[in-house]
Amino acid sequence: MLTGVSPYHFSQLQFDGSNLYWVEEMPNEGGRNAVVCFDCYGQTAPITESPYNVRTRAHEYGGRSYVVHEDTVYFSNFADQRLYRQKRGEDPIPVTAPGPLRYADMVFDARHRRIIAVREDHRVSDIHAETTLVIIDPQGDEYGTPWVSGHDFYMHPHISEDGSRCAYLAWNHPQMPWDGTELWLADISSEGELINRRHITGSAADAILQPTFSPGGVLTFLSDRSGWWNLYQWVNDDAQAVFPAPYEFGMPPWVFGMTSYGYLNEDRILAVYTDGGIRHLAQIDVKSRSLTEWHLPYTYFDSPAVRDSGHAAFIGASWHSPVAIVNLCVARGTSEVIRPSQVAPMDTRDISVPVFQPFPAAESQQAFMAFYPPNNHRFTGPDHELPPLIVISHGGPTSTGTPLFSPAIQYWTTRGFAVADVDYGGSSGHGRAYRNRLRGQWGIVDVDDCTRAALYLADQGVVDPQRMVIRGGSAGGFTTLACLTFRDVFRAGASYYGVSDLAALARETHKFESRYLDSLIGPCPEREEIYRERSPLFHAERIHAPVIFFQGLDDKVVLPEKSQMMVEELRHNHVPVSYIAFPDEGHGFRNADNIERAIQAEWYFYSRILGFPLPEPIEPVAIDNLP
Repeated sequence: MLTGVSPYHFSQLQFDGSNLYWVEEMPNEGGRNAVVCFDCYGQTAPITESPYNVRTRAHEYGGRSYVVHEDTVYFSNFADQRLYRQKRGEDPIPVTAPGPLRYADMVFDARHRRIIAVREDHRVSDIHAETTLVIIDPQGDEYGTPWVSGHDFYMHPHISEDGSRCAYLAWNHPQMPWDGTELWLADISSEGELINRRHITGSAADAILQPTFSPGGVLTFLSDRSGWWNLYQWVNDDAQAVFPAPYEFGMPPWVFGMTSYGYLNEDRILAVYTDGGIRHLAQIDVKSRSLTEWHLPYTYFDSPAVRDSGHAAFIGASWHSPVAIVNLCVARGTSEVIRPSQVAPMDTRDISVPVFQPFPAAESQQAFMAFYPPNNHRFTGPDHELPPLIVISHGGPTSTGTPLFSPAIQYWTTRGFAVADVDYGGSSGHGRAYRNRLRGQWGIVDVDDCTRAALYLADQGVVDPQRMVIRGGSAGGFTTLACLTFRDVFRAGASYYGVSDLAALARETHKFESRYLDSLIGPCPEREEIYRERSPLFHAERIHAPVIFFQGLDDKVVLPEKSQMMVEELRHNHVPVSYIAFPDEGHGFRNADNIERAIQAEWYFYSRILGFPLPEPIEPVAIDNLP
């Protein structure tokens, strides 16, 4: 059940005329990304074919990696990071020259027949790569021509429909874009030059996101100046709230091109927002400052794209069905799936639907989690036993849990585990004050909240306190290892490419995150003693619970040798430990076979540590030091 099935991942929806395009990740093709088109005749077909992989390495996490104009797709190819152009049924043609440069966040300037993009130049240095906005000739251009420079980072350039103005975001180290950004606005001359360029709003304490222009040219953006990411319009040199509310209309931009709203017409906006951990889709009336929610059969919404006042599309999911591309008929208020990610591989009677609940955190505060009880209609646990618990610590750490149908979570709940997906202090989706709880406290608040979530559920009598484990990837892997190091609550843990040496992460990671830890811990090396104090690698002798490690050997964010050092420390300390490496994976696994191998290995590991029999044969995992 739920093995051998890897749902396609969708992102980057955009219309070109009546045709809808998106990027589709295909785990059964090694995680290759393809641009796919749903045309005006109702036909769906990929535009880019193997071996082309539509993915940029800008910021390492990538994001918006293509743009479409007049049926021509311009995309970044992962293997060489060059830009290509391609029409349906034709071969791709290189646009940019070979070289250590990366392109992202492309927009097409129709008035001047050119592409505007964020360029990351690695010719001199990786960790100090130079980021600029560049102009690219779509017919062929060596590396593009710098258009805007001077800041450490740029994101989300947007050009008004008449081509007369450009807005973009900029920020500098040590800020992250969810801490604070600057919104810049400029006029574009008839020759295509930027004139009257000015910083209009945004600061180190105001994170501006997703600037765009309305059909009539009103600059619109998200700002969290109120404590929540709300929509604003720039009118008469002032930011005016469109619909002020304690909702999050934005999420931290870990990747380029994230969108949560679009104009249906001058007076109506289609927007996604988060309230209480749940995503909603709504229509906002700009004149009346009112919001009307769309009541559709989904509990998760993402990446809305608007074609015109009557038609839009979004990524949707529910607790009972995985993500899909959904077409929205605005006039009728109806929706239709145009691209499912998979046929649900399980009986709906087995799906565990979570309960979102707060739980007590330190200092009389509260944190949040989604609790999934075990559920399998064919099996019932012994009357005298409580289920084991898996606590999930999400990555980021400025991110959130998984508020939608997740095969990875259902894998565990159908096998008798309860799951707690924890939004510890510092998570997104709950306002800026909650996000700021992790400032200076990474390795403290997250560890405390994940531990308290487990103990809270044990105190409620819904899970077995003697069979609680924790798992997480990347930053969540750090929290997992820190919980095992500095707390004595969990019987075992699984670290997926987890951080174990915080100072090494600050020194060796890529440019985008190279100063991230300034806010999460403190400046390095000035506060290096705190980095060492919170790093599991330097306190591995305190880990007594068994741990299984998963690591991609092409990981440029968490270097493989750090995971290998943790494994050697546990081996030396006679702690049961397993290590599985995937040579063809980076930071996050994309290959379907590797994803399946990892989760089955984790299940096998827990069966040996917690002492339960497996109902089906699974390839064994070598566990060193297991009695």
